[in-house]
Amino acid sequence: MKWPLDDKTLYGIILLVLVALPLMAPTYHIQMAYLGVMILLSMTWDVQGGQAGYNSFGNIFFFGIGMYTTAVVQRSMFFDFDEYEKTAGSLDAISSSDYVISLGVGFGASGILCVLVALVIGSAVLGLRGHYFAICTLGLAIGAGEIAGGIDYIGAGSGMVTPVFPDGLGSKGQFFYIIFMVLATVCHFTLKWLYGGRFGLALNAIRDDEDKAEAMGLHTTRYKVMGWMLSAFFLGITGGAMGNLIGFIDPVDTAFAGATFGVWMVLMAILGGKGTIWGPVIGAIIFHVAQELLWAHLFGWQRVALGAMIVGIVVFFPQGIMGYIRAQWPHLLGHKVDEAMTIEDSKGGTT
Repeated sequence: MKWPLDDKTLYGIILLVLVALPLMAPTYHIQMAYLGVMILLSMTWDVQGGQAGYNSFGNIFFFGIGMYTTAVVQRSMFFDFDEYEKTAGSLDAISSSDYVISLGVGFGASGILCVLVALVIGSAVLGLRGHYFAICTLGLAIGAGEIAGGIDYIGAGSGMVTPVFPDGLGSKGQFFYIIFMVLATVCHFTLKWLYGGRFGLALNAIRDDEDKAEAMGLHTTRYKVMGWMLSAFFLGITGGAMGNLIGFIDPVDTAFAGATFGVWMVLMAILGGKGTIWGPVIGAIIFHVAQELLWAHLFGWQRVALGAMIVGIVVFFPQGIMGYIRAQWPHLLGHKVDEAMTIEDSKGGTT
């Protein structure tokens, strides 16, 4: 028995759900937008952590760079810096068209800058392996938060306010829900296309045995840097949109939030099944819904419950949901299972 839905039917159902959700639950637009962020964080982390086997704790670095870059571009296009600082960013909202244009330009600048930073830093950092790489990326994210907290141009430790969302664009939550879901869709199909070609095979070869891959002539560092650049591009845009959704950027708690978003992106990919195309998506959905329920019904104990859930994920779901399904019911995912056969040997017996 195979999975009953083909790709076209499955994607059609998902599209209907994405369109219906904001209409069915208009009071939960913000939570739905956050779900899009979680899916993007999980998918982009999986490029390195799942496909290439490099557990990075520094991907939040690009998320923060994108958040600040988009906000600075928006401020520079339509506001005077001194006036903006004096009013703590609480100037009258710009027009809807100006807001959308500045947001689009900010997204482009964030994506390009994050790709360039990933190229420069990745060429050095991705020469490390194992826990050395993980610790280095962790220090990168922590250091970035501390440095941002000392730069007055982006608000330093006091944080930075993003431009006011104009009323002409309707619901803020719905607006950013659409942005995040479109971005997640583009990211999903881009990764699916790349994983099906030489790029995906190269990352998997690095994950399985990097030394053998190098011995066979594969430029492993080049592919690792390309993977980080791909993640950085989508993370930069995601961070830019996230900053505008929140409306305020704190260097440690929002932009370079390694203790929250930085850890969650790893857990979501593990929960769903890292190294798979759908695992990070499923893990992000389950994690986000569970987290919202904990925050709603266990107020005061939500962090304890979340910590217990994190421990449970690591201990009981090391292969993730998709890994468990692949092990128990491989035929559902299109894997062929060889049945035991009796073969007559040359002497007439069986083996």
